[in-house]
Amino acid sequence: MSIPGWLVAKPIAHRGLHNKSEGVIENTVSAAQAAIARGFPIELDVQLTADDEAIVFHDFELERLTAESGLVAERKLSDLTRIDITGAKGGDAIPSFKDYLGIIAGRTPLVVEIKSRFNGDMRLTKRVVEILKDYNGPFVIKSFDPDIVAHLREHAPHITRGFIGELEYASKADSSLTDEQKHRMANLLHFAETQPHFLSWRVKDLPCASTHLSRLLGNLPVMTWTVRTPEDRARAERHADQMVFEGFIP
Repeated sequence: MSIPGWLVAKPIAHRGLHNKSEGVIENTVSAAQAAIARGFPIELDVQLTADDEAIVFHDFELERLTAESGLVAERKLSDLTRIDITGAKGGDAIPSFKDYLGIIAGRTPLVVEIKSRFNGDMRLTKRVVEILKDYNGPFVIKSFDPDIVAHLREHAPHITRGFIGELEYASKADSSLTDEQKHRMANLLHFAETQPHFLSWRVKDLPCASTHLSRLLGNLPVMTWTVRTPEDRARAERHADQMVFEGFIP
């Protein structure tokens, strides 16, 4: 499969072109509209709801971005889409993935990140693929979870898929991973099962063998996240083909 040219053509806005000081919050429709206005592709996160729907939201918990508390996965879609985003001056609430796509309407490319608990649950992946069947705009899908990427390879091989990697896996979201899983992911030892079309790698971990050899031997483009500083940007320019950025306008 050939990689879409847009994937390496212009920097990608991390969770949309958000700016908290101006009331434009990550993963909102307002952040998406701001990215579109500037001509940037958008990276966004999708989470599973209690009724097996997909919403555009990064965290597993509601506390950081809303006045609510608890797990996203314990709320139904109709409940979640009524929750306002804290600090959003545009009156943004949590958008459903389907409604978000309807607003974007193909006006800019999308990099859809499927969030995962690394527990083998493919409900969100299946729902995302199902929703995207009716979407006419350009998109790719990526995930930290090699099982999700392998599922996409088997069940939706026509979709450009990417694996998100790093070297340490030290965040709260990765706390359930075993040392063996972390080693396998950091070193792309799942490559035979996943066969990603591109990599998305933590900028602080570049350069590393996984991305260097993938570019050199496999001709796989590497996007890097999240670029926030001039030092990050210089590292991205040396060791990657594309960057996912926030906090400045490239």
